[in-house]
Amino acid sequence: MNFQTFLPSEILKPYVRYFYKLETNVGLPTDQKTLRTIADGCPGIIFQENSKGKLVRDQKVLPPVFLFGQSTRPSDISLTGNFDTLGVCLHPNALNSLFGLNAELLTDSCLELDELSARNQSLLSERLHDVCSTAEKIEILSHFMVTKIYGKGPGNDGEMQFAMDKIIHSNGTTSLKVLQEELYVTERSFERKFKQYVGIAPKLFSRICRFQSSLKQLNTNQFDKLADLAYDNNYADQSHFIRSFKEFTGLSPHQYQKRSTELAENLSELIL
Repeated sequence: MNFQTFLPSEILKPYVRYFYKLETNVGLPTDQKTLRTIADGCPGIIFQENSKGKLVRDQKVLPPVFLFGQSTRPSDISLTGNFDTLGVCLHPNALNSLFGLNAELLTDSCLELDELSARNQSLLSERLHDVCSTAEKIEILSHFMVTKIYGKGPGNDGEMQFAMDKIIHSNGTTSLKVLQEELYVTERSFERKFKQYVGIAPKLFSRICRFQSSLKQLNTNQFDKLADLAYDNNYADQSHFIRSFKEFTGLSPHQYQKRSTELAENLSELIL
């Protein structure tokens, strides 16, 4: 498959990491493929041209354009036809700070984005379908998100933004107890506010960040043996690392290398 990334405008940078285009190579067979989503700590948006290929999860065809929340477990999506997708990789806080949603409500779930279209505008999926170029589609999605900034978006929760940034920059190894003390909040309040802001508890978010750090190291072959990955990413030992890896991918590191091809940070194609 072909994968391209595009940077967001300055106004969207606090909410959007990047836009991406993912499509099957022209001329290749269009047999059914199995795609596996993997926890990466980020929500996002996907627009798939249903006329070219359909994405199916749990025996249901996914809507043309949808917003998805945090993934905490691997989930398989079948694709029949060509994959021609425009995606938006959002920052972990974007569901709350950009769309004004309680992020926890979309964890391991998705929302048809047409439901958030303004009443006086045509449906977002129709506007995206009516244009051909990737640049035009990105412009439409960008305009849609900018209207949320000037609309009901509540902005960032400074405390939770601080906590989220600390966890990300430490690859999930920062002390949550120290963070809680720095913010002068109780453990219960910290967890409740973080779930609303990011979608999952700070402990789970830390574990996903640490897993993603090890996954990047695995994908770039920056190790000699699995024990190196465990040690470099602060796992207690190799067995703890393997258990965590299987929790978030459904495969052991060895199986993952043999049976999957990374398409994007949170998506792999499986060889069945």
